[in-house]
Amino acid sequence: MILITTAGKVGAEAARLLAQRGDPVRVLVRDPEKATALAQAGADLAVGDLDVPATIDAAMRGISAVVLVSPAIPAQELNVVASAARAGVGHVMKITSKASADSPIARRRDQTGIENELIASGLGYRLLRNNAYMQKFLMLAPAIAKTSSFGSSAGDGRVGMVDTRDVAAFAAQIAASPAAHRGKTYWPTGPESLSYADAAAVLSKVLGRPVTVHPLTFEEQKQAGAGELALLTGAPTYTNCAADTDLGGSLNSLVPGNIIC
Repeated sequence: MILITTAGKVGAEAARLLAQRGDPVRVLVRDPEKATALAQAGADLAVGDLDVPATIDAAMRGISAVVLVSPAIPAQELNVVASAARAGVGHVMKITSKASADSPIARRRDQTGIENELIASGLGYRLLRNNAYMQKFLMLAPAIAKTSSFGSSAGDGRVGMVDTRDVAAFAAQIAASPAAHRGKTYWPTGPESLSYADAAAVLSKVLGRPVTVHPLTFEEQKQAGAGELALLTGAPTYTNCAADTDLGGSLNSLVPGNIIC
């Protein structure tokens, strides 16, 4: 059986795909009432909390592979690594991102620490090092709906944004047949590298009105919002739509009064 550690955008979709193909899958959830769709899809729900090791140990019983996906809080993810080691789990795949011990972005430093501990644990590991999630760009929806504009200090920098559903499909495939991927790192990315000016042009076309991007300094960007998205885009505000993990939405989120997560 495969354990997925949270039921966010990537975790929930990976669980659904695994259940659909007939692979036994369990999802660790804090509130099973919010995960009824996964249960109906065929996933086993284990009630627990990544801050409570005993609940992780209970969910780990009978598990052969783990998909470690969460907001990357070091203590929580290391609880999962320790539990997998105690249970003798053969395979752990961590959903991660660009990581660097000397990065100015705390999340990237944290990812490095978690990855190093996972590798040192002796568990069979795989790293899925994702590019920026397309869905996270939609956290700018409230600002764009109100002002038809957003800010960024990225200048002409480009990024290959990737859909969380594509990442989930890749994760499900590896989790179902993990042996061939032991010790490997993959970099899922989108079909095209876009600047934020490119993204504004796409949104202008889809919404039928001009959407512009205005330059921010790095300091202005840090003050404008919190988290890695703010560092990338200078988002002045956003809606947290999935408390467990990843954030998402649709293009309809950009229509005033119709914020969809």
